[in-house]
Amino acid sequence: MTTTFEHGGGVRSVRVPIPDNPLGHTLVYVVETDRGPVLIDAGWDDPGSWDTLRAGLVACGTAVTEVYGVVVTHHHPDHHGLSARVREASGAWVALHAADAAIVRRTRETRPERWFSYMAAKLTAAGAPDGHVAPLRAPLTRTLPGLSPALPDRDIVPGELLDLPGRRLRAVWTPGHTPGHVCLHLEEEHPAQLSGVGRLFSGDHLLPEITPHIGLYEDPDDTTVTDPLGDYLDSLERIGRLTPAEVLPAHQHAFTDAPGRVRALLAHHEERLRGLLRLLAEPLTPWELAERMEWNRPWEQIPYGSRNIAVSEAEAHLRRLVKQGRAEPVAGSEPVAYVAV
Repeated sequence: MTTTFEHGGGVRSVRVPIPDNPLGHTLVYVVETDRGPVLIDAGWDDPGSWDTLRAGLVACGTAVTEVYGVVVTHHHPDHHGLSARVREASGAWVALHAADAAIVRRTRETRPERWFSYMAAKLTAAGAPDGHVAPLRAPLTRTLPGLSPALPDRDIVPGELLDLPGRRLRAVWTPGHTPGHVCLHLEEEHPAQLSGVGRLFSGDHLLPEITPHIGLYEDPDDTTVTDPLGDYLDSLERIGRLTPAEVLPAHQHAFTDAPGRVRALLAHHEERLRGLLRLLAEPLTPWELAERMEWNRPWEQIPYGSRNIAVSEAEAHLRRLVKQGRAEPVAGSEPVAYVAV
């Protein structure tokens, strides 16, 4: 299987596998600069993924030891995971938005027991059954992989050009999938002279055929009520106004017509919100709502960890509906149920 792709204009990509994940791979982009290659994302921290990345860089005419920098679109392990190994091999800097850098620091500093108790409390408050919450309280579950992601060397500052000598790559803050997600706008003429304004490395924000997960921003020590779905929808509209000639996402494949894809995603989420309002004709907890929502498979077939993600997504949509005044919590309900207004 081909793992490297030529995108023209000094941009290539390496398809780095994600073990045991239906997404299959992360597209790590290799951007030529006057100081050596810069990576957009790095891929999952796994021996096979590392070998694929190193071989892919050689196929691109360079080597991991030559990497000048790593620009990470967001902190998730399929994007940030190999950043530390790249830096160790090359001395490269690693850049991340401050909001996601804070999550990395918190993840490194928080004991696993704190995360498990936090997750158990959140799921209980969402109405999860005792049988689902019990494993989070069991002593044998008190290990959690991926608790030492690399601390970045640099902050990505929205609106500013990044340190890519000889290139014009500007950061666009696009919160929603994570609080510090960024897209990266390559403000250069498209090599195939497609109409539009440069190219956009979109991370997970804008994908050609799938909708990214929008859940809650998790912080065990912060009780601020955020609105991730509202953040995402606002960010989508901002990207639609950029009108890039081509979008280079972190998964699937490159595509054009970013405004059309933005319109489709905005319509998808509005239709989903309307569907949830129909479900909320009766009071439902976030867990009960997630059970009734439409997923890519029946609820009974959704694995344990994916159910937690689904409940988080249900809560993000509930928060949006409450903020819009279209739903409200039921007074006195425990766990809290919601109903359409």
